[in-house]
Amino acid sequence: MHIGTSQFYDKNATQLGKLAGQADTLNTQIATGKKITAPSQDVVAYNRLTAIKQSSADSVAYASNVSLAQSLLQQSDTTLGAIGTQLQRAAELTTQAANGTLNDANRRTIAIELQSIRDDLISLAGTTDVRGQPLFGAASGGTAVIQAADGTVSFGGTGEVAAIPVANGTDIQATDSAQRVFGNLPASSGGTTDVFAILSGLISALNTGGSVSAATGSAADGLRGALTQISNVQGSVGARAARLDIVSAQSTDAAAAREIDRSALEDTDLSTAITELQKTITVLQATQASFTRLGQLSLFDYLR
Repeated sequence: MHIGTSQFYDKNATQLGKLAGQADTLNTQIATGKKITAPSQDVVAYNRLTAIKQSSADSVAYASNVSLAQSLLQQSDTTLGAIGTQLQRAAELTTQAANGTLNDANRRTIAIELQSIRDDLISLAGTTDVRGQPLFGAASGGTAVIQAADGTVSFGGTGEVAAIPVANGTDIQATDSAQRVFGNLPASSGGTTDVFAILSGLISALNTGGSVSAATGSAADGLRGALTQISNVQGSVGARAARLDIVSAQSTDAAAAREIDRSALEDTDLSTAITELQKTITVLQATQASFTRLGQLSLFDYLR
């Protein structure tokens, strides 16, 4: 015998509420395309999703840094190529100036071209990057090189620039300081010198006239060292660019793997969810109908 007691109504109301809640959840999953909309649905999966989304956000930031570093390295390589071309021409002119058959007027003509090369090198040293900052700026900032009123050139700032983080635990130095590119060259008198001083000394000697063998010999040695240094820096830039390509490829692969994990945890399988919703609605409707019929029965109905 079924009698509409409080226990009967409570039990059926709980069952109906559970079924209705399950239908609402399935409807939400189908509408949003997401299986998990609250931590309570699956704490472990929700925490995993949170970690995946944080990693994805970090990856976006790293990807931006990779793009910036690649751009800076490409600009560095192009600029270093132009510097190397100018130095090679300066070396050729130095060899030409050492020719004993030339007179002072010939050498002054060579000095004019060398001065133009020196000016071009100063301009290249002051190149700005895509951020509007000195491409060959030092860690302490400021301009890469400073030309005084008397024409002498000095380096602005000290130290190599900070590396750019491109992946978790991986940094890439995207640019080199002007001193690394143009300076720290062994001087014939001991110590170090730089490209600008080497050219200035040679230009002065050619304009003065007379014997230039010592000046051309010293300049030739210095320019050979400068060309070797530029080549080494370019090689380093190429190696760093190759490393960035690897980091970028690894990041792309990791992003694809994260997306697979995220989808498996979060995305709704629509066909399964729709089938489950239809089953739930069928059971809910049947339960509602049964509850309505049973609730309408009274003791009088059983005694008839």
